[in-house]
Amino acid sequence: MRVRRDDPWPRLVATRLANGFRARVLNDHCPDTGCGVKLFAREDFLKLPCFEGMHRFLPALFQAYGHPLINHPVTHHARLHGVSKYTNLGRALVGVGDLLGVIWLKSRIRAPDVAERRP
Repeated sequence: MRVRRDDPWPRLVATRLANGFRARVLNDHCPDTGCGVKLFAREDFLKLPCFEGMHRFLPALFQAYGHPLINHPVTHHARLHGVSKYTNLGRALVGVGDLLGVIWLKSRIRAPDVAERRP
């Protein structure tokens, strides 16, 4: 998760609202799915269904397939070149459609039960 974000305030507000909504709906316990740093095993990633925008939902998808999530803070750096293709409204519209698709996917996944460690 990115700490001390270096973004304009409208993006910070929109991101916080979107991450909060997504986390409540998908119950993925991930505070920042937009962070570009994500580590996972290649073979596990290749088992996931592929769709445009899936990077926003990797924590929820991995968890649905029984993989644990570890959040680790990373330093955020502002974009050095170019501009984003999305406005806040554009990102929201794309994200809502993808969110509905992930809700459907999660309802259809039949991953093996994962044994929980007990102290």
